[in-house]
Order: sequence, then structure tokens, then C-alpha cells
Amino acid sequence: MARMQAVMTHGPRDYRVEEQPIPEPGAGELLIEVDAVGICASDMKCWLGGELFWGKDGQGGFVEAPCVAGHEYAGRVVALGEGAAERHNVREGDRVVAEQIVPCNECRYCRDGAYWMCQRHWIFGFKRQTNGGMAKYNRFPADALVHNVPDSLTPGEAAYIEPMACAWHAVDRGEINPGDTVVIAGVGNIGLCMLQIAKLRQPGRLIALDTKPYRLDLARQLGADEAIDVSQGDAVQRILDQTDGYGCDVYIEATGHPSGVTQGLQMIRKLGTFVEFSVFNESATVNWTIIGDSKELTIHGSHLGPGGYEPSIRALADGSVTVKPLLADSFPLSHFDEAMEAALSGDVLKTLVVPD
Repeated sequence: MARMQAVMTHGPRDYRVEEQPIPEPGAGELLIEVDAVGICASDMKCWLGGELFWGKDGQGGFVEAPCVAGHEYAGRVVALGEGAAERHNVREGDRVVAEQIVPCNECRYCRDGAYWMCQRHWIFGFKRQTNGGMAKYNRFPADALVHNVPDSLTPGEAAYIEPMACAWHAVDRGEINPGDTVVIAGVGNIGLCMLQIAKLRQPGRLIALDTKPYRLDLARQLGADEAIDVSQGDAVQRILDQTDGYGCDVYIEATGHPSGVTQGLQMIRKLGTFVEFSVFNESATVNWTIIGDSKELTIHGSHLGPGGYEPSIRALADGSVTVKPLLADSFPLSHFDEAMEAALSGDVLKTLVVPD
């Protein structure tokens, strides 16, 4: 049986480059050759041992190890199972991306059309049944949600489709109206995508928050009216000063840190819309009176990228959103440890892994 190199998740801080059999596509399935894989903040938190992923004392977490890591990737179809061409409207040689969840199509959420909240919740890169893209080849199951990718996109841009789709959904959840004051808290990879997508909604003022100067500089270049370093001075007061003391209309939390939640509750106006996007490795404790009695806020969660794939692909292709300034170094799959170290440094944005 033909074999390939793959990054296998075994446990916290225990990812190994190992030989694995090249998967064979069954009925309705696709085999793709992977172009490039992005390292996501959730990959880093999983590698670090976050409770969401591994549970307490290694019990009850989301990850089913061992499995192939990686969920930000696209590739080219190299083999099709019986009926796959018709099922997914693709042919051999097409460039494709799959949404990160493979829905069961049977639970109440799938039946109601909310497939991204599927009870089974098979996500590429975290489950044995949905091995991820950190390998030369990857299998899309029959129930995968597949989208075509134009050849004009570079491998790095194509790897950004998944995180951009998540950003698109989060901005949609913000229900931004023209003229709104919008704050994007945390302008890492996804936050900088959110910023550009929010700009398309014609806000009155678009403000980026972060602690890293290079990210704030990029935010300005990509359309922020103001970029505030929250480690320097009182960011909440600055927002209040710019809004006649009311606060921002929409606050999108993408910091990955619990302090981003309390900060947002302080700087958002009464009757404002708060979007919670981040995956945390620790709990956030807040005064819920602010949400209810004090401000009567609309709180929206944001999970995965439903409805975001096609507009993200179009925006990348036509240049209305760009990720080229966000792309950092590419590492061969065999140098995964170096790639993860670079990503964890916080000194760069999107680190890519390219299968050997």
C-alpha cells in the first residue's frame, strides 16, 4: 500500500511526523493532493493542551487522537470514488476546498439547516474520521461540503479560505449597519480578515484593538480608521471619547484572551451587539448584570464559517479582501516542529506547512 508523511496528533505537545497509508476514496468521496496548510490559533491551543481539546486529565476533550492535524487547507482532486463527481460537481484536476465540518445530516441541527452546529461535529484535523490536511493527500468524505477554488489563488491564499469564511460569518453575526462604530478586538489572522470584511459593510468608524504594533500597523494599512494598542493607556475611555460617551455599536471579540470579553462589555453602548468568536484556553468571568439590566446587549456567538466560503473565495479572487500581507514563512511538513515554534512566537501571522 502506498504511503505518505503526515503530522499525527497524539496528545498535548506530542505531534509526530509519521508514515501513514494514502487514503483511498470510497463511494462519493474525493482524494485531494494538499497544496498548503495554515497553522491556526486553535491548532496552537490544541498543541499546548487546552482543556477544550483534551478535557480535564485527558478525559472528555474534543480531539480523538491519533489523527492527522490541520484544517486550513485546499488542494487538487486526484481521485474520485464512485459517484463523487456528480455528488460534488467536480472532476479530476479541479482545485477544491471543503468546509471544516462534515455534517451528519441526521441530527436536529442538520435537519433544521444549522449543519455547522451538527451534534456529531466531525471537524477536519481533530477527529480520526476526518483526518486533516497536514499530509500529502487527504480524503473528503461523501458528506463533505465542497467548493471550487480558482487557479488564480496561490496555495497560501487558498489555505486562508477556511479562516476567512469564519471571519465572514462572525461579521455577519455583528449585523453591522452603515455608519456604525465597529471595534474588532484582536487583529491576528482572522481579526485582520474580519476588519476587511467589516469595511465592506460601510461602517462609520472601524477601530482595531491589539497589543502588537506590527498587527496594528497592518490593520491601518487594511482599512482601520484607528488602531489602538490596549497595553498603552485606557482603550475603553478612548472609545467612549470618540462616541460622545456612548460606546461602540458593534464589538467583535477575537483576542483569544478572557480580558477581551470584559473590555468589550465596558466599551460597547447600550443595546449594542457583541459577537464572541474566540476559542479560550481559560474561563472568562464577567458581570452579567452589564449584559442584562445595565445595557440590554445582543450577544451573538460565532462558530465556523457557514455561508462564508463562496463570498470569501470571490473576495480573495477579486482582491476586495487580501491576505498576501499576512502570509509568513512556509515550512516543509517534515519540519513541523519549526513551523509550530514560529507560529507560537506571535511575531508573525500565518505560518504555512507544505507537504513534502
